[in-house]
Amino acid sequence: MPEVLNRIKIAKSFGSASHSYDVSSRLQRYTGKKLMSFLPNRTDLTVVDLGSGTGFFTDILASKYQQTIGLDISTKMLSFAQEKRSKQIHWLEADAYHLPFQDNSIDVIYSNLVIQWCDPLDILVKEILRALKPGGLFIFSTLLDGTLHELKSSWAQVDDDKHVIDFKTAEQLTAILDNSSSRLLEHSKVDLVLEYENVIHLARELKGLGANHIPKQKGKGLAGKDKWQKMTESYQDFQEPSDIYPATYCVYSGLLVKLND
Repeated sequence: MPEVLNRIKIAKSFGSASHSYDVSSRLQRYTGKKLMSFLPNRTDLTVVDLGSGTGFFTDILASKYQQTIGLDISTKMLSFAQEKRSKQIHWLEADAYHLPFQDNSIDVIYSNLVIQWCDPLDILVKEILRALKPGGLFIFSTLLDGTLHELKSSWAQVDDDKHVIDFKTAEQLTAILDNSSSRLLEHSKVDLVLEYENVIHLARELKGLGANHIPKQKGKGLAGKDKWQKMTESYQDFQEPSDIYPATYCVYSGLLVKLND
């Protein structure tokens, strides 16, 4: 199935970034720390870090809760995390669409900047709700439409290929999350602008995060030199007086509760 093949490609993309991820993760650090305010105070809980990556925040969760599980689709990410993080964490390699948990068995699922890569999202949310106990929490951050609009606009001046994924709007997210099975208790939206020395710096950071896989891209690999040059020239329209190149990330953070069956 196309969705499964796409998830395999994403796993490889993020796996190749396992040793550079923590260096390139300014955005992930900010959003992950913000999610900490949503965490419950009780310690006798089973918590899953969905898309645990290098395990940076899994380690923090393990210091707070009785049982912490780091789950990721990337073998390389899990190997890196297992070597670097707390030995109290239980690591699982699994697809988020097929969580290896019984129905109504997990207290909290934490997910930092992961679900924007998941399509179809409504099926993923159903699987998350299946695993959560009634009253269980899904604590997450994701990216909204408008993210990397500078890069998207600059590429649009060059060709009609897809160089940046299409992120969902807040309205689309709410329609999926707030329904008869779950309620969105809290959410926030913020536009974060990160600064880069040049467009290559931005591209390297995206690659270092494993975020350079575009599911519907026509071409393969990096664009040709001529196209890249044209894109960087277009990006200069966004260049700040200090010669810094900005990139906008529209971040959505949420606290979702599973309603009683």
